[in-house]
Amino acid sequence: MSKVELKNLVKSYNGKQNIINGISLEIKDKEFIVLVGSSGCGKSTILRLISGLEDITSGEILIDDKIVNNEHPKDRDIAFVFQSYALYPHMTVYENMAFGLKMRKYNKTDIDEKVRNTAKALNLEELLDRKPKELSGGQRQRVALGRAIVRNPKVFLMDEPLSNLDANLRVQMRSEIKQLHQKLGTTFVYVTHDQTEALTMGDRIVVLDKGVIQQVAPPLEIYNNPKNIFVAGFIGQMNFIKTNIQNGKFVIENVEFDAPEGIQTQDIMIGIRAEKMLNGVSPIFAKTQISEMIGGEKIVYFMLNGSRCSAKVPLEYSYDDKIELRPDVNDMYFFDSTTGENVFYAERVN
Repeated sequence: MSKVELKNLVKSYNGKQNIINGISLEIKDKEFIVLVGSSGCGKSTILRLISGLEDITSGEILIDDKIVNNEHPKDRDIAFVFQSYALYPHMTVYENMAFGLKMRKYNKTDIDEKVRNTAKALNLEELLDRKPKELSGGQRQRVALGRAIVRNPKVFLMDEPLSNLDANLRVQMRSEIKQLHQKLGTTFVYVTHDQTEALTMGDRIVVLDKGVIQQVAPPLEIYNNPKNIFVAGFIGQMNFIKTNIQNGKFVIENVEFDAPEGIQTQDIMIGIRAEKMLNGVSPIFAKTQISEMIGGEKIVYFMLNGSRCSAKVPLEYSYDDKIELRPDVNDMYFFDSTTGENVFYAERVN
């Protein structure tokens, strides 16, 4: 069992504004949970608090129902994989992977068995005698993972471990880390600012902003039913269009739509994802600005109701200085312009 629980967690520095502001979260045994948010939102700080590398200001951290606030990091049975790999440059791969076991007084036979078995699982067998400077970025990341795995900890903490890798290697390592989680059956807490990593890797996603949890849910729920404008804008490519509802109707670029029943708020921010801009019936024409090719499709940019928006369209989609859009009300999200909260939830299937 490797459950982690945060209760009313607060962290501030020198008594100033809270970096972490009263967070409560239960991370289930064997769960792969992803903390995501923009820089400065507090996600890496949460990892450091869980690991004991920083002291909490108030609240409680529990591991397997035991309060660990005052326990030394080495006594929490947690492995931390850093963004910078944090390998010892003067040690070989073998020595780096064995270091933690030596500090815990494992005998040489057990150390050798654990290191070599882990190296085999991570395709590092032929690199055990090399120094970190002789390795590629992906190989160094595997060594950092291996150093954590050999300890067989209760919880893995990973702080943006793929951010230093190129795009192709990131895709490969995402898959390898997810497979590793399934094989080890251990609790993973993973920090990233990359929404693709969050959506593809997490059993649940925790979206953070300014030290506050905005939403906790599985990836598909986060994507289909964002709780507020922040979550909607951070996960996926969402357009936001200002309008107001009068007599059950609203207007986008002189085209009238029927609002869903039950929405009382007049000042509304419509949200619609870029890939959903061609699904409806009523045409809207918008003056195009620029376009970008991304693989097998294009992203076209334009203005709607004074807001800059975009649409993902097939490469063969034809347009000149104006683009014909067909947004469908069923694909739209409705946010209160003042609070930013989602005021209408609908069943959505991708």
